[in-house]
Amino acid sequence: MSHPHPDLGTPPPLAPNALRITPLGGLGEIGRNMTVFEYGGRLLIVDCGVLFPEEEQPGVDLILPDFTSIRDRLDKIDGIVLTHGHEDHIGAVPYLLREKPDLPLIGSKLTLALIEAKLAEHRIRPYTLEVKEGQRERIGAFDCEFIAVNHSIPDALAVAIRTPAGLVVATGDFKMDQVPLDRRLTDLPTFARLGEEGIDLLLVDSTNAEVPGFIAPEREIGPVLQQVFDRADKRIIVASFASHVHRIQQVLDTAHEFGRKVAFVGRSMVRNMGIARDLGYLKVPGGLVVDVKTLDDLPDEDVVLICTGSQGEPMAALSRMANRDHQIRIVEGDTVILASSLIPGNENAVYRVINGLTRWGANVVHKGNAKVHVSGHASAGELLYFFNICKPRNLMPVHGEWRHLRAVSELGQKTGIRKDRIVIAEDGVVVDLVDGVARIVGKVQAGYVYVDGLSVGEIGEGSLKDRRILGDEGIITAFMVVDSSTGKVLSGPNIQARGSGIDDDAFGPAIAKLQEALSRSAQDGVLETRQIQQLVRRTLGKWVSDTYRRRPMILPMVVEV
Repeated sequence: MSHPHPDLGTPPPLAPNALRITPLGGLGEIGRNMTVFEYGGRLLIVDCGVLFPEEEQPGVDLILPDFTSIRDRLDKIDGIVLTHGHEDHIGAVPYLLREKPDLPLIGSKLTLALIEAKLAEHRIRPYTLEVKEGQRERIGAFDCEFIAVNHSIPDALAVAIRTPAGLVVATGDFKMDQVPLDRRLTDLPTFARLGEEGIDLLLVDSTNAEVPGFIAPEREIGPVLQQVFDRADKRIIVASFASHVHRIQQVLDTAHEFGRKVAFVGRSMVRNMGIARDLGYLKVPGGLVVDVKTLDDLPDEDVVLICTGSQGEPMAALSRMANRDHQIRIVEGDTVILASSLIPGNENAVYRVINGLTRWGANVVHKGNAKVHVSGHASAGELLYFFNICKPRNLMPVHGEWRHLRAVSELGQKTGIRKDRIVIAEDGVVVDLVDGVARIVGKVQAGYVYVDGLSVGEIGEGSLKDRRILGDEGIITAFMVVDSSTGKVLSGPNIQARGSGIDDDAFGPAIAKLQEALSRSAQDGVLETRQIQQLVRRTLGKWVSDTYRRRPMILPMVVEV
């Protein structure tokens, strides 16, 4: 088993007839999936997704892969293969196409429709190649075969990549539901054929590797929804991912059965479900879906709302309803269904929303108290079955946190894959496939790139640390006027605190200490503004720490005259 090492250096030049695999996201995390394949100086990208921020990243909207390692080789990219339409696989495409808008996008009909709608908001018209399962296309230096896989969104594809260096299969996200709603099975016969041909490296979805057994079929949720609808006396509000077409189809079917009207709430939900309906992936009975503005004319018992916010996102519809910051007001007796899993790191945000909804009298149904969600990722039993079919010579777990990657390694070894042929990497770690053996050879830059409003990459860890301090400890400003020739204080210091829990009137002793310290520094000939600011920050910070055991941000404001 190979391990990334903090001292890995720059990878060497790629050997002739070798394939280089560089994950720029999706390893050691859930999201931001992006892998770069290189052969003969040409590049193929598989997926380009985003990661959603956690509480310790205040103000951040999205987290992108770091494009630094490919930025000077954008003209070498033969295409971007998109395995499916989830945000963690397509959300960063607009930011990469901003740098080179003519990069070809390759994907299924629904996947391309979703990314084209997203790109339209960025005013980018992409070059696209629509593919479907069973299709084989030459994409520059790469011979790609597309394979049907079952996931929590229609039209998901795995991709087999052939080069003279060997055959590599990237599964994308997948599971093996044997009775899917759309009857589109994961194509095990094709994977078996590829296994007989000889898979030199298998990049496999690891998200559910710790979960034993097999994932329950999606259609098992239908009877549970029927029970919830049967018990509900007032409105039903369903929160789901805006791309989970299968889940929303079951909600629509159940609403139709119970004679309720349905309205979509939220821009992404309205957009995506419109696309899915227009392309035939979502079957909507006539007259079932109405505009949200007409709901006031309907009795509560005839209403179903489908919205975003199942992960507790602060600006999503459900969170705003919980905070009384939305036109739809939660009232006593409403039923809210959270029809999704908890993405790791979102637990606190989700439970905060659940508590807020419950406070207003809603009956909240979620995965913890009812079977209203099944996963879209293969669990341990499915992965064992899959490995025995594929028989890969080398295995590389992707799309998971460290515990998931390790779990895949252990499963692989159980099916006979040699320990030294299992590569556990992390973002930026470079893996070369040479003569049928995959090995770690170096590391490239692959840090977080933060999107904050219109700013991309301008916010760093230092800025986030400042924001966390401001949010947790507050800020104290100290304003003073000093004589530029002598360093003596002419006015102040005037001290004000915001968010620190310290009253402005309490700073009398601190002002005395500052005046004493500034007087000594003037006598010592300290005249530079930066040195005076450091003295104020150090003196005031020590007083606050000693007196209140707090560490707010100290902002000295020194004016020279």
